[in-house]
Amino acid sequence: MQTVDTLIHAEWIITVDADNTVLTHHSIAVHEGRIVDILPSEQAQQKYQSETVHTLDSHALIPGLINSHTHAAMTLFRGLADDLHLMEWLQDHIWPAEGKWVSDEFVHDGTMHAAAEMIRSGTTCFNDMYFFPDVTARVVDSVGMRATVGLILIDFPTVWASDADEYISKGLEVHDHYRSNTRISTAFAPHAPYTVSDEPLQRIETLAEELDLPIHIHVHETAFEVKQAIDQTGLRPLSRLSDKGLVSPRLLAVHMTQLTDEEIELLATSSANVVHCPESNLKLASGYCPVQRLIQAGVNVALGTDGAASNNDLDMLGEIRSAALLAKAVAGDASAIPAHQALRMATINGARALGLDETIGSLETGKSADIVAIDMGILETQPLYHVVSQLVYSATRNQVRHVWVAGQQLLKDNVLTTIDDNEVIAKSRNWRDKIFQSDLAQQTEKH
Repeated sequence: MQTVDTLIHAEWIITVDADNTVLTHHSIAVHEGRIVDILPSEQAQQKYQSETVHTLDSHALIPGLINSHTHAAMTLFRGLADDLHLMEWLQDHIWPAEGKWVSDEFVHDGTMHAAAEMIRSGTTCFNDMYFFPDVTARVVDSVGMRATVGLILIDFPTVWASDADEYISKGLEVHDHYRSNTRISTAFAPHAPYTVSDEPLQRIETLAEELDLPIHIHVHETAFEVKQAIDQTGLRPLSRLSDKGLVSPRLLAVHMTQLTDEEIELLATSSANVVHCPESNLKLASGYCPVQRLIQAGVNVALGTDGAASNNDLDMLGEIRSAALLAKAVAGDASAIPAHQALRMATINGARALGLDETIGSLETGKSADIVAIDMGILETQPLYHVVSQLVYSATRNQVRHVWVAGQQLLKDNVLTTIDDNEVIAKSRNWRDKIFQSDLAQQTEKH
C-alpha cells in the first residue's frame, strides 16, 4: 500500500472538471499538498494508507471557492452605512471613515476577520483590492489561505501612498517579496477609471505585460459612472481602457452592470474576464450584469462578494445562489445559468481569471488540494435528487464542515485551526466601539 498524507472518503465528489463530472462514493488521496489520486472508495482503502483519514458520509467535496473580488479589511466597516446610493456611500461615509481609521493595524485585524469568515464558508482563495497589501499578504500567509493581493493604485494620496509613483513603487516591493510564494500572487489593482488618470493606467499596462500580472479594476459599476466619463472624456470607461491597451486576457473587470452589445463583443474578442458581484450590485442598486449574454458570447465570468461593507457578508455559497437566480430574472429565462454553471463561476472561472487554473479551481489529479467538505445530509438539504442543484439552491455556509488549502486543514468539524475566532471577535468589537463613537459624535455635530 502507498502512504499518503491524507485520505478523504466522501459520498460525492463534485470535480468541476471540463465535463462537470460528479463521482459517488469516491475518495481523494492527498500528498505533499496535492491531489495524487481520485478513485472509488473501495479501491482507495486497498491502495492507500494514511494516519489522517476522513470518512465523510453524506458530504460533498467541492473545489475551494474563489472570491474573485473583495476588500477584505473593509469587514470592519460592515453595517456602518447601509441603504445608500453608491457615490453617497463612498464619498460621505466610506472614504471619510477610511481616511480616519485605515492603518496597518486596521488592515491586519480586518483581514484576519475576513479570512476567518471566508474559511468558515468554504472560500480558500480571494482576490483583494485594498490599502496595505503587504499586511494583507502577511495575514494570508500566516493563516494558510490562498490570495491574489491587489497592488492598489489611486490618483489621490492616502495613508498608504502619496502619489502614483509611490503606489506603484510600494506595490512592486510587495510583488517582489511574495513572487516565490506558492499561495500568494499579486495583481495590479487600479481602483477605477474615475479615480486613476491616463498616465498611471498606461504604466500599469506596461508593467503588467512585463511581469505577467493580472489587472483588477472596477468598471461600469453604475450608469452614473458611465455618464460622467462620457461628459468628461467623451468615452465610455471601457473604451478608454481599451485605448490604453488594458482590455486583454489580463483584465478582471469588476461589476460591469452597464454594457452594450459592442462592449460584450470587445470583451469576448479580447478574452477579458468579468467579475460579477450580484449581491453588492443589488444592495447598492448599481444595476445588473448581463451574465447570460456574456457567457453566451464566450466571456469568462467569475464571481465575487465585494467587501462586507456593501454586501454585507463574504459568503460565496450565498453569492452563487444569488448569481444563478438573478441571471434568470435578468435574462427572462429560467434555464439561464444552471446550477453547474453557477458553481463554475465561483471555482474554475475564478481560477482562470486569476491565471491559477492549472493549480486550483477543480478537483483533479495533480492540482493543489484546495478542498471543501459540505454536509448535505441535514434536514435543509433533504431529500436530495441532484447534488449540484441542491448545493447551489439549498445549501448554506453553515453546512461547511472541513476546509483544506494545499493539503493543510484550516477548518476541522467547523472549527478554525489557524485562527483564534474569539480573539478576532474581540478585536473587531473594539474597532466597532471606536468607529461607532466617532461616527456618532460626527452625526451629533451635524445636527
